[in-house]
Amino acid sequence: MHFDPPLQRATLVRRYQRFFADVVCADGRPLTLHCANTGAMTGCAEPGFEVWYQPVTNPKRKLPGSWELAVDSSGAQIIINTQRANQLVAEALSAGRLPGLEGPFWREVREGDSRFDFALGERHAPHTLIEVKSVTLHVGGGLGLFPDTRSERARKHLDELAAVAAGGRRAILLLLAGHSAITHVAPAVAIDPAYGAAWQRAKTAGVEFLGWRAAIAPTNLGLEAAVTICHPATGEGPANQP
Repeated sequence: MHFDPPLQRATLVRRYQRFFADVVCADGRPLTLHCANTGAMTGCAEPGFEVWYQPVTNPKRKLPGSWELAVDSSGAQIIINTQRANQLVAEALSAGRLPGLEGPFWREVREGDSRFDFALGERHAPHTLIEVKSVTLHVGGGLGLFPDTRSERARKHLDELAAVAAGGRRAILLLLAGHSAITHVAPAVAIDPAYGAAWQRAKTAGVEFLGWRAAIAPTNLGLEAAVTICHPATGEGPANQP
């Protein structure tokens, strides 16, 4: 996906109240941007980080731009806008770039009390359901963890996928590494032990765990390569995937 209109560069002053970020533009102008990320954003929003934002063209929007990317002090590039993860997966599904996930697909499919990011097959009788999560917490050594804070919603999604798998259909959690330094991912058991337990339940039920890394640039985004899913207890070694 290409950014249109093109992104503009700025420097981060602070991120606050989850949805706002104050920045200073290259010409010295201060701006307040929309931050489309409700997570803790640990390691992604330090004052002084380089910011890339998309100017707003809709006159009804109150803020002049939306924060899309960050560049940390090591030069790693990070996707801030969590909506981009689903957009990248949709593009890859459309292009047939995800092995084993070819064919017609649907977005935001509701089943009972649950809603899944993607479904493959017939809209009202899909054979595969997919939930996508954006991973931006890099803890060193290329390891990315999800979630970056305790998340009841994330645990609920895993349990919903487990119910699908237990019912005989294919259920997938796709972890998209939106941080250029991340080369392998794992559940953040120390941050959210309950999520780690839900991961194990889902694995036992037959849920598949897939990892992909995004190619990140201020001009465009894409899916770059598959990444390893690590053991949930230690973050080391490949997980036993179904």
